[in-house]
Amino acid sequence: MSVADSVASLDQARPKEPLSGHVEVLIVGAGISGLGMAHYLTVKRPGHSFAIVDGRQAIGGTWDLFRYPGIRSDSDLHTFGYEFKPWTSDNAIADAHEILDYLHEVIDEDRLAQRIYLQHKVVRADFSTAAGKWTVTLERDGQQWDVTCSWLFGATGYYNYAEGHAPHFEGQEDFQGQIVHPQFWPEDLDYAGKRVVVIGSGATAVTLIPAMADKAGHITMLQRSPSYVMPLPKKDPLANTLRKVLPPKAAYAATRRFNIGKGRFIYNLCQRHPKVAKRIIRRANITFLPKGYDVATHFNPTYNPWDQRLCAVPNGDLFRTIAKGKASVVTDRIVRFTKTGILLTSGQELPADIIVTATGLKLQLFGGVEVSVDGHHREAHDSMVYKAFMLSDIPNFAFAFGYTNSSWTLKIDLLCEHLCRLLSYMDQHGYTTAVAVADPDMARRPMLDFAAGYIQRASADFPQQGSSGPWTIEMDYWADHARLRKGPVEDPALKFSSAAHAIKTAEAATA
Repeated sequence: MSVADSVASLDQARPKEPLSGHVEVLIVGAGISGLGMAHYLTVKRPGHSFAIVDGRQAIGGTWDLFRYPGIRSDSDLHTFGYEFKPWTSDNAIADAHEILDYLHEVIDEDRLAQRIYLQHKVVRADFSTAAGKWTVTLERDGQQWDVTCSWLFGATGYYNYAEGHAPHFEGQEDFQGQIVHPQFWPEDLDYAGKRVVVIGSGATAVTLIPAMADKAGHITMLQRSPSYVMPLPKKDPLANTLRKVLPPKAAYAATRRFNIGKGRFIYNLCQRHPKVAKRIIRRANITFLPKGYDVATHFNPTYNPWDQRLCAVPNGDLFRTIAKGKASVVTDRIVRFTKTGILLTSGQELPADIIVTATGLKLQLFGGVEVSVDGHHREAHDSMVYKAFMLSDIPNFAFAFGYTNSSWTLKIDLLCEHLCRLLSYMDQHGYTTAVAVADPDMARRPMLDFAAGYIQRASADFPQQGSSGPWTIEMDYWADHARLRKGPVEDPALKFSSAAHAIKTAEAATA
């Protein structure tokens, strides 16, 4: 079934009336994290109510929002896919439409359509300790109303869907061509035969350039400083071989486990032996680029490998495009935009008909929803992250945040499963409220200890992590596997209570 057919099927099956009343779990976000949570609730907690709301008019999150040419995963789908659903395409590095097809299959298989409410924007949420539930204000077509839930699950990703990172360039008002940000790609953009300059050297830039090169007159990647760029095979030979000799689930599990180990090996090599890793990456770059190409200038970052995320290029497509003369790389700084292009500090002026500002994302936690507890506003930065999926002093709230150094979804499976275990534990013991309480004297540090610019810009707005125990953020699948899948739900830092007890306490205090 095509994406268009899947969308039509979803639109026909999902509820026609707005969400109302009460659900046990309200999932905010219908992307890869939200649909993953919905699967685990369906399987692990049958008979319990939940709903998915999303402010947009389509499922898929990132994979529907971004429409720029070549949009694809930068991780292999045997680890970026869900643990519970084998990835069966020959392509390990997948285009957006393949990922959307996969997500629609999850919706169909788990019959999730009837639980998905699109164009339902969450405006604010307030938790009542006495009642043991959230009151959530939703907005649709300018109208607002309230629903309630026992638990709120933030599956909104990590960036602002309404606004990308778009620094102002001097003179950009003078440019007579078109300026485009990849997050808001015009469907009717005609770049055939045009001179295109892409500002940036990250994952978006290295994806755009080979995808646009055949139609564009010429395309240039303009970077202030290089990133590490590694060629990867688009098709995974191990996965495709195993699928021919093993049942799909067994082949997928084996490939997934192997690729998790391979990813950890590469990351650890980069961290522990950066000089060796640099030489390996440099050798790969030289192999794919024309003889004598200035790799030392254009593909030689000042930081060590995996201090920032590596950029993957399937089958070395970026390098092959450069080798064919269809694209070029310029490493320089921008002085200003001119009427016809970009003036650089070297004195060179890059002519351009279209300038693409692949300058990155603007990070935002929980979609910018206003969160309060008993009427008191809570700032995320004041909280500490508990087991990488809850926030201190905010009861019955969990959120999805994947890995920065490997496939995002690897962590989503583990934390969704753990949350289901937590909900079942609360049912068994008659609890209605769970809240993580941190030692106020514990040393704190940023939630995301990562050098990338988009992370650093948002550090002051994000929660913090502690120095030990469940308050640390593990960017290691096997550490989280031990903590979230094998570890107990009970923890001294996690406090449980019941709404009935809270009401009796409140009544006694006012008597």
